[in-house]
Amino acid sequence: MQVLVIPDHRAPVVTQMLWFKVGAVDDPPGISGLAHFFEHMMFRGTKQTPGDLFSQTIAKNGGEDNAFTTHDYTAFYEQIAVDRLKLAMSLEADRMANLDLSESNVATERDVVLEERRMRVENNPQALMGEQMEAALHMSHPYGRPVLGWAEEVRRIDKMSAQDFYRHHYAPNNATLIVAGDVTPEQIRVMAQAEFGKVAARPLQPRSEFSEPPRLTETRMSLTRPDIQVPLFQRIYRVPSYAQASQGQAESFETLAQIMGGDQTAALYRVLVEEKKLATDAGASYDGYARDAGEFSVYAVPKPGVSLETLEKAVDQVMQGFAQGPAKAADLARAKTQLIASVTYRRDSQFAMASAYGQALMIGLTVDDVNEWPSRIRAVDAAEVRGAAGRLLRRNAVSAYLLPGAAK
Repeated sequence: MQVLVIPDHRAPVVTQMLWFKVGAVDDPPGISGLAHFFEHMMFRGTKQTPGDLFSQTIAKNGGEDNAFTTHDYTAFYEQIAVDRLKLAMSLEADRMANLDLSESNVATERDVVLEERRMRVENNPQALMGEQMEAALHMSHPYGRPVLGWAEEVRRIDKMSAQDFYRHHYAPNNATLIVAGDVTPEQIRVMAQAEFGKVAARPLQPRSEFSEPPRLTETRMSLTRPDIQVPLFQRIYRVPSYAQASQGQAESFETLAQIMGGDQTAALYRVLVEEKKLATDAGASYDGYARDAGEFSVYAVPKPGVSLETLEKAVDQVMQGFAQGPAKAADLARAKTQLIASVTYRRDSQFAMASAYGQALMIGLTVDDVNEWPSRIRAVDAAEVRGAAGRLLRRNAVSAYLLPGAAK
């Protein structure tokens, strides 16, 4: 088990995060959603802490706990008083080794996951369209499968598939422990050895390597439903992630996204909302923390009476401006200041700090990569931002319209 300690002695509290190198990309063929299912199952208890006793114990000791799953990893965390950390660590070690995967528990949690999918995706037009866009963007890569899983495949999860997945992914030799708070590295070394040292290593399922064929043309789609209240234009591009990018490339996309659409001072909002008055909102973002491809996205919400076709053309004009000429010095300086400031603010939160290091380690980056990120952002220049904009090719994109009206 890899262990990272982030000392923070301002208050006698800690955040413990246990990261597993297992996510939706590791779901077996035909059973998408299994990694996310285990995010839920890990709270179903063991013989020592049956049912909901895990979370109840954390709560009774004044703490909070939760978890999240991505395509590349799953993380569980507790925020608790430092004198209760050994208890939290003991509970994590217990469920790593002794999870109750009875048929009744599996069936109950499978129904919970299906209901979560109905609420978060099937009853949410924007989430539903986003799921379809991801499937189209990643044609042969498991990033195209939703983390929550396709409903018909989630229904296939049974005791046997759950036991097999658990045996091959949930073990100390597939985990990274990060503790931020009022502790020292030596304290955590002793505590982790005492608790997780009891858990035997397991043979791991090798992680598959995936490749994606080159895209030859843009994909377009639209979703029309009566429950859509506000139209939306959205486009996502497949671009290099931090794990894939050449030196400075990911930071250039990060900076471009901030200049173009990071907030209401950014170009898309300023031009589309304030100057041309075509939109009520607009923005851009870069998601580069992935083992394989990253994503760059833009969106805009039209003002009443403005067509999505007109709005899309206006978005393209703004984007072409960045590809054809250098960003303004003031805009570039402001974007870099904002990005670097976000790191400063992150230091005020144990959870944010532990998350930053955790997501980096899970995709193959290092502690030094996290620490040196502000310096790499400072080094981004106008030519690199222009180069990033020039790499946003329509053939590497999926564009979509969300429209109110009768379903088609």
